[in-house]
Amino acid sequence: MKNTSITSFIKKYFCHFNALNLYESAKAYKNHIKNNGKMMITLAGAMSTAELGKILSEMIRKNKVHIISCTGANLEEDILNLISNSYYKKIPNYKDLTPDDEKILLKNGYSRITDTCIPEEKAFKKLQNHIFTVWNKAKNSSKRYFPHEYIYQILLDKILEPYYNIDPNDSWVLAAAKKNLPIIVPGWEDSTIGNIFSSYCMKNKFHTNIIKNGIEYMIYLAEWYKKECIKHKIGFFQIGGGISGDFPICVVPMLSQDIGISVPFWGYFCQISDSTTSYGSYSGAVPNEKITWGKLDKNTPKFMIESDATIVAPLIFAYVLNM
Repeated sequence: MKNTSITSFIKKYFCHFNALNLYESAKAYKNHIKNNGKMMITLAGAMSTAELGKILSEMIRKNKVHIISCTGANLEEDILNLISNSYYKKIPNYKDLTPDDEKILLKNGYSRITDTCIPEEKAFKKLQNHIFTVWNKAKNSSKRYFPHEYIYQILLDKILEPYYNIDPNDSWVLAAAKKNLPIIVPGWEDSTIGNIFSSYCMKNKFHTNIIKNGIEYMIYLAEWYKKECIKHKIGFFQIGGGISGDFPICVVPMLSQDIGISVPFWGYFCQISDSTTSYGSYSGAVPNEKITWGKLDKNTPKFMIESDATIVAPLIFAYVLNM
């Protein structure tokens, strides 16, 4: 197996069950892009802290992804990783931690995400200090921006460059900023930086209106979809479940059913999820259910990979990149 590429490895050994589903979805993704398609990727969970940026950034640079929908946590955690990675604390035995152990981590200024602890002072506070500056600038100039646009401003103005703690090529948000890639961040208020902004509003430092809201994000996405679907089929690659996927996929039925504009269904759909179809779970719903909601067509290539996204997503991206 010396010098075997990941693409060749997948072709040879991923023959059945979830492995075959991964292979078929990766082939379909690649064909979608090859046939002048565009792709949305949605990020739930803690994919940025899992350092998906190491390969997602390359997908962005190589034009294999054209728009991203992510949670506020994924937006900020990619930047936290960029400026503070060496200060993170790894805990391989995290399943053995007691409540007392967790309390000690809190006391020492760490917030834990599974096996990775993010330091409050070296990460969140560092970002907070600089994002306050761009919020204040917007306030003083009576400007309004989306959450991701404030992050883009910080990155493109190189404000954080002195703090870069990893190879900047491994940051997917930095790669997106350099391309001015459209980003949708539904439910941004749920993130740590969103919480911090809320606290500033409660202390009367800012008014809520300097941050464009979720309704404006939906309109922004709708305008993008209307423009792009004229020349391109738009695919939907969903990592995990939650609002980052549920929010943007609804733009198609919103345009067709609520506005009355004839737009094509999503032209490709793949979801990586460990959720199962039970108890009305949106995340665990099989793709065919989305046909009844006017999101997918009966002929849309559809894939559901029931596995760990931290394993599956890098493999699919490597295949698409022909690595």
